[in-house]
Amino acid sequence: MNHISMEALSKWIDISCVKSIDTTKDVDQMIAAAKSYGFICAFALPSMTPYLIQNLKGTCDTLIGGTVGFPSGCDTTDSKVLQARELLAMGCQEIDMVINIGQLKSNQLDLVFQDIKAVADICGTVPLKTILEVTLLTNEEIIKASKLAESAGASYIKTGTGWCKDPTLPEHIHIIRSNIHPDTKIKAAGGIRNLDTLLELKQAGCDRFGISTASALTIMNEAAVLKRLDGNIFSSF
Repeated sequence: MNHISMEALSKWIDISCVKSIDTTKDVDQMIAAAKSYGFICAFALPSMTPYLIQNLKGTCDTLIGGTVGFPSGCDTTDSKVLQARELLAMGCQEIDMVINIGQLKSNQLDLVFQDIKAVADICGTVPLKTILEVTLLTNEEIIKASKLAESAGASYIKTGTGWCKDPTLPEHIHIIRSNIHPDTKIKAAGGIRNLDTLLELKQAGCDRFGISTASALTIMNEAAVLKRLDGNIFSSF
């Protein structure tokens, strides 16, 4: 039985406000949560990112993330490169980018590769997470996309934007993990609303989790209850 501290748990979680209806009030709530728990990274949509940076950066050790190609991934490569360059210039320390799902489904694999590589080249040493939107893909497409993203320079394979109604499942993580190098990390996002789901995906091979503010707070509250029951640590899996 492994044991995980509250601090270690928070360092698995990217907290996010990446829906089109998220307001500055929602971003303020995310900032407050980041300051309270020290989540590893915080993400807003590009127009809200300057506000996020202004009000969060330097106040705690939570990193600032930037979103590219949300939510469809079907922007031109030039526009994705422009978005990434702008977000990096703002001060973003990680980039999450949606791949071109339509081109993947059209089997235009070289275009998908070049799209990812162009953004990876702009990112340089800044971690790039490539979002597959796995609930829209077949297992074969998940495998193809994971391998393309890895070979194009992605640091993480990410399962979703959180915009789709269907959740990321352990089966998705197993498929990705069994087809990429052990050093390439996986980030799950979509439908992670409680601690049990997070730990199930962690056991399947996930390294990082993209979670909305409300669900992240639920998870930390659940962990706090277990901490009270088990001293200074709680059982994970």
